[in-house]
Amino acid sequence: MSDFMQQPQEAAAKTAPPWLADIHARGQAVWQGSPMPTRKTEDWKYTNLQPLQQKFIAPLSGSAPQLSNVSYPDLPGSLLVFTDGGYREDLSRLELPEGARLLRFAEADSDQAEAIREHLGRAVNTGRHLFASLNEATLADGVFLQVDPGAVIEQPIHLVWLTSGQVDALSVTQRLLVRMGANSQATVVESFANTATGGTAFTNGISELLLADGARLDHCRLHLEQGEAVHIGGVHATLAANATLNGFHLALGSRLKRIDLVVEHRGQGAHCELNGIYLPRGEEQVDYHTCIEHAVPHCTSNETFRGIIGDSASAIFNGRIHIHPQAQKTRAELSNKNLLTSHQAEVNTKPELEIYADDVQCAHGATVAQMDPATLHYLRTRGVPRDEAEVMLSYGFINELVESVHCAAVHDFLKPMLARRFARNPKLTRHILEDGDE
Repeated sequence: MSDFMQQPQEAAAKTAPPWLADIHARGQAVWQGSPMPTRKTEDWKYTNLQPLQQKFIAPLSGSAPQLSNVSYPDLPGSLLVFTDGGYREDLSRLELPEGARLLRFAEADSDQAEAIREHLGRAVNTGRHLFASLNEATLADGVFLQVDPGAVIEQPIHLVWLTSGQVDALSVTQRLLVRMGANSQATVVESFANTATGGTAFTNGISELLLADGARLDHCRLHLEQGEAVHIGGVHATLAANATLNGFHLALGSRLKRIDLVVEHRGQGAHCELNGIYLPRGEEQVDYHTCIEHAVPHCTSNETFRGIIGDSASAIFNGRIHIHPQAQKTRAELSNKNLLTSHQAEVNTKPELEIYADDVQCAHGATVAQMDPATLHYLRTRGVPRDEAEVMLSYGFINELVESVHCAAVHDFLKPMLARRFARNPKLTRHILEDGDE
């Protein structure tokens, strides 16, 4: 295996709590014993890992870079902020009601550490997801959210991971472990952002979501990093009986983003709603690999991802639904639609259905298209300028998914942010927002 992350592994061994030592060893054993993915590796055949062809370093101890003009949602409720991997107490606030506990790995006492060790990695197959093993090998801190059985957390819990790029080839390891008790409810929002300028920053981020019987979790993961940012990570969730996961994912483009989403239905009656938007442009690259595992009967899932790829950017979407032999009465749907706004833009999409049960209702499909000339012509003949018409059609392509976001504060952040991204001038931004409010 390449030694490009050797220094962060050594730094983690020195700074992490002692109880993480066996987790480090577990991750290092898999990482060191596995070859680096190449274009000949099926799950990585379209992904360019050239941005990792350099040696990365861990954040400097005690550094607290000041980040200005970094945009992320301003949400009510609890907020935890990390900059370049370091916790920022001055930017954070804890407003958790009774029934929920939020703590950092570095601050866990012996009982809390044992609870984290017991559940950390239960949803992740590090053998199949190589960079998850790298996450374990370089883990020095993380966040553990415990929601008690029956607790209903009204306000969203927001975790913000910021990178400054002030040190070139910086490596940041992010880890979130959420444990939802039986019949509990909560909303968790993760925001990843960076400064507009700076060196290459590599984030290796893993989030684990463990939902007990009847639990409901609304989870939003917003990848707002741009420029030279590199992010390889994923979300791994397990659903017990009658649990519900509503997931929303957004990825603005950057040099490289590769996100693996894995949801396992382990109890009857579980449901997953998974929606996502990716918007690379320039020479950016976004790669989403999703896998929904139906391992038991009477479960449902509905997955919709849409991408708008511009300029010379590239996108990859690989969506897999796996119906196990015992998973009778499953209902599962997968849809991936892509809009190319230039002749140089590229997308590789591969929806997959792997079914081993005979009493199921499943559907999947994918489309790749350019902007409809007839629709564009229709708008222009009605007096709509070409640039305005293109903005209207682009935003309309993803507006349905934006409107589906369960957290109102996240929706209110996304709408003007995406309008500005498409319009690129204030006049067209106002036009989009006025049309959406009608």
